[in-house]
Amino acid sequence: MIKPRRSFKAPVYADCLSPDSFAGRSLKEIVKLEVWEGNRRRTLEELFDIQGEPEDSAEKITLQISGDLRKVRMIGANMTGGKIIIKGDVGMHLGEKMEGGEIIVDGNADSWAGCMMTGGRIEVKGSAGDYLGAPYRGSRNGMNGGAIIVHGDVGNEAGCFMRGGVIKVYGNAKDFVGIHMTGGEILIKGDCQNRPGADMLDGKIVIYGHVSSILPTFTIEDIRKSVKVDGEKINGPFYRFSGDLANKGQGRLYVSKERNPHLRFYEKYL
Repeated sequence: MIKPRRSFKAPVYADCLSPDSFAGRSLKEIVKLEVWEGNRRRTLEELFDIQGEPEDSAEKITLQISGDLRKVRMIGANMTGGKIIIKGDVGMHLGEKMEGGEIIVDGNADSWAGCMMTGGRIEVKGSAGDYLGAPYRGSRNGMNGGAIIVHGDVGNEAGCFMRGGVIKVYGNAKDFVGIHMTGGEILIKGDCQNRPGADMLDGKIVIYGHVSSILPTFTIEDIRKSVKVDGEKINGPFYRFSGDLANKGQGRLYVSKERNPHLRFYEKYL
């Protein structure tokens, strides 16, 4: 069990809060692992109360973290196995470069959750911020494997530069879902704001709710009765668009026909 000793005013960069960092270490060694609080170097025991029995491998470890973690960043970064259960809201870069294992958040996650992940599973029972699964600014190495499930809403640019894996959002999404996408699958069960699939080259985006508009650089191909995402059948019907033609893309954008009557004029092009 891990709990903050106090509320944090400055960001805490705690990438060592991971099964991989704890594996093979004694409790005395674990509490001496270092983190940054703002521009000050701290040990884990200065900031967190940590209890539990050490294990020799990451796969055997489950970290249970609770409290106000909104300022705590990079929990589960680079993890390859094991499990993290978070009770409460958590800060940016959750599961950054994650390769395996599982993270469950019983609350909300801030921006860049699953940043550049290549494997494993992140489940957020609340909402997530901007740039879900996206890389740092200036990088094209977006999410390339694994799964992210968000039960609430997500912010802007979910799946930016996504190359593989799957993102499922059961709430609404803001602008630019799947921007620069080259692979993988995105499902938005709720509504989606502007410009989904902008500049995408490949991959699949499925929007079950209302979409404000479709970019003019997408062309309608047909109407499908259903579509599959990660093996799950989603009943339609769906308009199927391809694009982004401005980038010679071959991405697939599926949009609910029933929830988007303003898109019926596309049917004359079929």
